[in-house]
Parts: sequence; C-alpha cells; structure tokens
Amino acid sequence: MPDPVEKPLSNAASAVDSLRALIFDGSLAAGSDHLESELALRLGMSRTPVREAVLTLAAQGLLDVRPRKGVRILPVSPADMREIYDVLTELESLAAADAARRNHSPAALQPLAQTILDMDTALTAKNREAWADADDRFHTELVRLGGNSRIIMIVGMMADQVRRARAVTLYMRPVPSQSNADHRGVLEAIRNRDPKAAERIHRAHRIGAKEMLTELLDRYRLQNL
Repeated sequence: MPDPVEKPLSNAASAVDSLRALIFDGSLAAGSDHLESELALRLGMSRTPVREAVLTLAAQGLLDVRPRKGVRILPVSPADMREIYDVLTELESLAAADAARRNHSPAALQPLAQTILDMDTALTAKNREAWADADDRFHTELVRLGGNSRIIMIVGMMADQVRRARAVTLYMRPVPSQSNADHRGVLEAIRNRDPKAAERIHRAHRIGAKEMLTELLDRYRLQNL
C-alpha cells in the first residue's frame, strides 16, 4: 500500500506558522505594531490568509488586533508567566493522571517515550534547541494521552507563550537534566497505571520549572518577552 500523501498546509496555516516563527525569533518584537498589509507583504501572501492567521494568534495570546491600527505583538511579563504556569500545572497534572487511568498500551506510549530519548540525545549533543523541541513534544503528547479535549485546547493556547519565555532563557538556565528525569518518572507512573504518582511527579516538575523560569526573568530583569 502506498504511503499516504500529506496534505499541504493551507495559506492561513502557513501564515500562522510563519508569523509565530517571526515572533519567537524576535523579528516581530514584543510591543511592536504592524499593519496587516505589511505582514502580508513580508510573507508574500494576500491579506486574507494573513487576517485569518492574525485572528488565530490573537486567540492564542500572542498579539492584539487593534481596529484601524493593525496588530500589536503582545509582551509576556514575569507575572503573566506565573499565571500561565499555575494553569498549566493544574491542567497538565490532571492530564498525566488521566493518562495513567486510560490503560494505554506500550505501543500507544511509545511516542511519549521517544520524546524522552530525544531529550537525552539532545543533552548529550549539547543541543538545547533540539532539547527544547523534544520537551515541547513531550508535554503535547502527555496532554493528548490524557484524552480531555478541553485541556488539549487550553494548554495549546498557552503553550506558545511558554515557548517564547523558554527561547529567551534557554541558555541562561542550568543543564535541564532534572527535566528529563522528571519526564521518565511521569512515563513510568503512566506505565504502572498509577494516577496519583503521575499527577504528583508532574505537578512537582511544573512547579520547579515555574520557579526556575520566573527567577531567571527577575534576575535578568526581563520584563517583556
């Protein structure tokens, strides 16, 4: 049987990805204002898919639509990050417990296990960008395994803001070996079908990440990301 052909991204989805990348790498700086026509020209697209992308990113908290003034790239403050991590801690910990209750097969848990292997490989290679990508995939897959569509939606909306803060602090933080160990603990609890352990380990992991990140933001006086 031939491999299925992947459908190309729609223009709007492509615009979302391109604008998100420009925000994350600082090309569209926090607090800066832009007209839709300017963004369309920059992406080489018509204004219609760019307008759709702008509305999507506004819903995700990355920018603000200002009538007759275009869009403003929203900054993320340390206070914002504390609130975001508080929400993520509760929802992802619940997802971890739910994943342990759902009796997933070893095959179903393999993608989650692979993200941890990828994180280990990235740290060995001293490639923090690859580590961050694998870490992001771990959290996405964990929430998916929990099976709660509303948790998936809410966490997805907040994940981009966490990525922005992590991108800025990626080389300021200590080597994230403990994160890998925490993830292995969560996976083992899910394999053992132990919801309490999965929730406890993941909650401690997210609380530790919040404390580390916000301490870095305060120490380096990073008030707007």
